[in-house]
Amino acid sequence: MRLNTISPAEGAKHAKRRVGRGIGSGLGKTGGRGHKGQKSRAGGFHKVGFEGGQMPLQRRLPKRGFVSLTNARNVEVRLSEINRLPVDEIDLLVLKQSGLVPGNAFSAKVILSGEITRKVALKGVGVTKGAKAAIESAGGSVA
Repeated sequence: MRLNTISPAEGAKHAKRRVGRGIGSGLGKTGGRGHKGQKSRAGGFHKVGFEGGQMPLQRRLPKRGFVSLTNARNVEVRLSEINRLPVDEIDLLVLKQSGLVPGNAFSAKVILSGEITRKVALKGVGVTKGAKAAIESAGGSVA
């Protein structure tokens, strides 16, 4: 095999559709766009959700619910990750410096995932019931 003999597989390449090149092409005159109307014209596009002047569906339906923008900045931390930290007194700043929590986090909550085998003191960090029990059984404290 040589480079000049290589060709793509049969049927892998398709000729580009040449629109508006005469009646014999089958795509002459209106060029496959039909007659009149917005989609037949140059630049005939519209905004997403536009319904031709009719009140769009997303505006006809009532507003519902609420999405908290701060929710994404409340972070969960596993017990096993707390166990790996070299510090005994843990607060939000320590978690941020260790990289367990992103710098823009508002709050952190320790969840019961993994085990804790050493004594740690948590301050200003949320804790689930199970995680609190595990920390206290290891001799630690939660404030």
